[in-house]
Amino acid sequence: MRTVEVTDHSIYHLVITRVRVYSDLLKLRLSALVTFSAVFGFILGDSGTSFGWSGFLGLALGGFLISGASGAANEIMERDLDKLMKRTENRPLPLQLISLVEAYWFTFLVAFTGIALLWIFTNPLTTWLGVLSMVLYVFVYTPLKRVGPIAVFVGAIPGAMPPLLGWTAATGSISYEALIIFGIQFIWQFPHFWAIAWVSDEDYKKAGFKLLPSGGGKDLNTAIQIMIYTLFLLPLGLLPSYFGLTGLNSAIVATICGVLFLAQTFSLMRDCSRKSALKIMFGSFLYLPIVQIAYLLDKLP
Repeated sequence: MRTVEVTDHSIYHLVITRVRVYSDLLKLRLSALVTFSAVFGFILGDSGTSFGWSGFLGLALGGFLISGASGAANEIMERDLDKLMKRTENRPLPLQLISLVEAYWFTFLVAFTGIALLWIFTNPLTTWLGVLSMVLYVFVYTPLKRVGPIAVFVGAIPGAMPPLLGWTAATGSISYEALIIFGIQFIWQFPHFWAIAWVSDEDYKKAGFKLLPSGGGKDLNTAIQIMIYTLFLLPLGLLPSYFGLTGLNSAIVATICGVLFLAQTFSLMRDCSRKSALKIMFGSFLYLPIVQIAYLLDKLP
């Protein structure tokens, strides 16, 4: 009878492999960005008298887990479509690195833990908003991706929830300040998503995804819509300063970033090229964290 020798090296390799699989399933980098936006909302909404560390840490970890569970559920629902696209063919489920049953259990446990953390350490409003965000992303946005660009509008709602969750975790209420930071991230998602859809258009078509506006064409009409939504960010970026939430310095930073972001859309309108769309995509990834960090620094005493 043949025996299998289990070494420290093989155990280490197995553990590292499982960690990588779970990290990929949670969409680790995306979940980290979501968590950053939630933390941004919490710090911005904090009164400054005594920092609520338990709420802050509960929000950060709970928000991360809810975002990760949403991403994992998305991968479960799109596992057959992911096989068709180059950008997703190496995910855990298409490669069968994890069983479907294990993925279901893992996603459920992560989601349950995230919701529980929000309920225990923040407040019911934040918890229910987190659940709503997950439901919209998984059960509405995900299937709508094959229907039409309405999916981008629906997806922008849970996509803009993190700073709102942070604000409600710190304050326990939804105020006009909360709606301002929600609105900035909501509008930002349109040029962001459409730039990604433009760059990945061929891949998306293999899976039947229809995210681009104007009939799905990579043309001037789509480029103009990307420009218009980017243009909206200029006045929106000034609202936190106008209402006294932040100061003048962040308004200047938001305006400069908005103008640079907008300038990239003119290149796309001029040549309608993948290269220009790629610049908008990278520009969108830079715009949001830079502006949010500027808002936070401007609030510091």
